[in-house]
Amino acid sequence: MRKGWWWQRGALVLLLGMVLPRQTASLTIYRIGGEGVPRPELDAPFDFVQIPWAATEPKRYGSNELIQVTEKAITPQELDPSINLVPLLKRQGGQVLSLTWIGWNPASGRDLDMFDSDPNTAFLGDGDWGGDYGVIKNKSVIFDLGGRYLIDRIRFYPRQRFLADRFVEHFIIGTNDGDPLKDGTRAHNFGGRGGAFDFDVAYEAAENTKAMIELPMPRSPIRHLLFEAPENTRGIWELAEFEIYGTGYVPAASYVSNVIDLGSAASLGQIAWKGRQDQGAEVALSMRSGEDEEPNTYWRYTFRGDERSRFDAAGKPLILATYNKLESAEKAGVTHDTEHWEFWSSTYDFGAGQGALSAAEPRRYLQFRADFASTEKAGGQLDYLEFAVSIPPVASAALAEIYPQAAQAGTPTLFTYKLRPRIKREDLGFDSIEIDTPARPLGVEGVRLSGVPVDYQVVRLDDRGLTVQFSRVGPQQTGELVEVDFRAEVFKYGTLFPGRIYDSARPLEVHQALTAGDADNLADSNTLTVGLSSLDGRNIQSLRVAPGVFTPNGDGVNDQVEVRCDLLNLAGAVPVHLGIYELSGRRVGMIEEGPQTSGRLALRWDGRGAAGALLAPGIYVLHLEVEADKGLVAADVVVSLVY
Repeated sequence: MRKGWWWQRGALVLLLGMVLPRQTASLTIYRIGGEGVPRPELDAPFDFVQIPWAATEPKRYGSNELIQVTEKAITPQELDPSINLVPLLKRQGGQVLSLTWIGWNPASGRDLDMFDSDPNTAFLGDGDWGGDYGVIKNKSVIFDLGGRYLIDRIRFYPRQRFLADRFVEHFIIGTNDGDPLKDGTRAHNFGGRGGAFDFDVAYEAAENTKAMIELPMPRSPIRHLLFEAPENTRGIWELAEFEIYGTGYVPAASYVSNVIDLGSAASLGQIAWKGRQDQGAEVALSMRSGEDEEPNTYWRYTFRGDERSRFDAAGKPLILATYNKLESAEKAGVTHDTEHWEFWSSTYDFGAGQGALSAAEPRRYLQFRADFASTEKAGGQLDYLEFAVSIPPVASAALAEIYPQAAQAGTPTLFTYKLRPRIKREDLGFDSIEIDTPARPLGVEGVRLSGVPVDYQVVRLDDRGLTVQFSRVGPQQTGELVEVDFRAEVFKYGTLFPGRIYDSARPLEVHQALTAGDADNLADSNTLTVGLSSLDGRNIQSLRVAPGVFTPNGDGVNDQVEVRCDLLNLAGAVPVHLGIYELSGRRVGMIEEGPQTSGRLALRWDGRGAAGALLAPGIYVLHLEVEADKGLVAADVVVSLVY
């Protein structure tokens, strides 16, 4: 039977567990995008919800900024350097502003001849701007591009029959990247009374005699572009067209989904995605969850000093619809609703293709965000997001903590995982706990319910962690303390031990993540992270070999030496090099060159050097180097090779 993408990537095994007989459907798989991708196929009932990328609506808190949306994928916009952007500005959320005697205003009247895509009409730079503009010395125009773009070039010129004499004698071209934090700090301010904008000068011409002007632009993001010119000292100038040409991907683009209503509070499972991320570009995925359909808090000015209020004049809480009806002067801003919504999660590792949905407890409302950071030639693409939820949840809430809070690095330590669930009558309940560990745990030593030992079965013990099963915990046991004793090692300060609960009779239901909190008021922990009891700054601990003397002669006895050490407190994956050296200091081979994370490093050496041949008998130094965040650290160990 053909399987869906979850099966192809192996993600569904992590998401849902083993496949057992059919159960009543409470699993729902949602997919955003990927409308041409076949729906998943599972050997159990489930609901499937397809949401198109193009479904974003501002009234449902969805948006896209500088995103190209198709049925197949979303990508940051990519500009064609042969297409003039000026006629497209309004569609892109931009505009053209002209400086008048009352300030910057949308271009109108004679200004429009500069960018009407008709080379036979022109704006005359004759200085006779009083009727339309009042008394101003320069003609100043700002092109608001509607977003930050890389601009390849600009071009402006008069009508064909006036190429010989109606050139712009003096002009300034300025750029502004749209960052409000930089306002007031750029080199030049233009516009007199309308000087709310400042610019860096890209070009300044004082004695130009060319009619057809084409100028390459700096390869840095531009949001606003200034053209300014006074009347000529001789004759008049004119502009038939002012053209702007972009290039490559937009530097930054963002897609925010609508708020998704799951229908009821749900256990949140895994999220998976498919797409691409070019070298030098980044696709940052994040999500947030909430208790209601309104993720924001809205504020209005009361006009009593600087007072702000969350309520309208009738005393009702502001929502999006009523906030949008306020006058501009009344709008005091929008903030995150911290009472009912969690903040955006940390970004997922895009290359991993999957991760866990983040929430403190079962949630009804979800929202997803994709931020694209691109270079001119490197961008990203998101084909679809797919995630799974289960209704009803395993438990309405499940707090967990681990004790002790600190351990000696690389030393087997007995930990107690404490869990206190709140289970309503309609919740599924559970009989299994999964606990992730930084290395293969050394064993499970007990399970207790309300302090009383219970029978249990270890159904998984591997490099990812452990799973134990025991008698079912249901609504009758709500609020009772569940404890699991296991022995494991830690290698990094702040090691996280995440956990999940599920019902083994319903293996296709989402395994519900546990929330760090005060599960046991007798334990001063309230966290699922473990620190190190001693921080001496070492990154390499206990470099050792076994055996110290080996004989790689092919007889099957002592043919290899095993090299082991503990790597401590590394900032993610860092370069690690394990070289083979003669006593003279000459390197004769490498055992390892590649990234490693905190944990136990275990490698083998078969006595061969760089050329692949067995080295001569003798004493060799194995030199380990780790590129830690504080610099290069190293350690040595000696091994004897004999025949």
